Amino acid sequence: MSDNRKEVEMHGCIVCGRVYNVLAVYSPYGSLVDWTVSSPDAHILKEKEHILVACNSHSAESTEAAVKKWLSRNKEEPEED
Repeated sequence: MSDNRKEVEMHGCIVCGRVYNVLAVYSPYGSLVDWTVSSPDAHILKEKEHILVACNSHSAESTEAAVKKWLSRNKEEPEED
């Protein structure tokens, strides 16, 4: 029997912000195991341990640009002395 925990979460499209329901599966220790979007007009982006969703209507170029922008915002900023 699996002790994984399943949760339905809301995540916005990385490009436009449209909200989608995502089924996320977490291990007993809290790490993200897998996820899927419940809408046929969106898809998930496998970006390591982060849940990212994009509408199917966006081009690959616009989705890739949005992911790069998101990644640049989430990099660790250097500590100031």
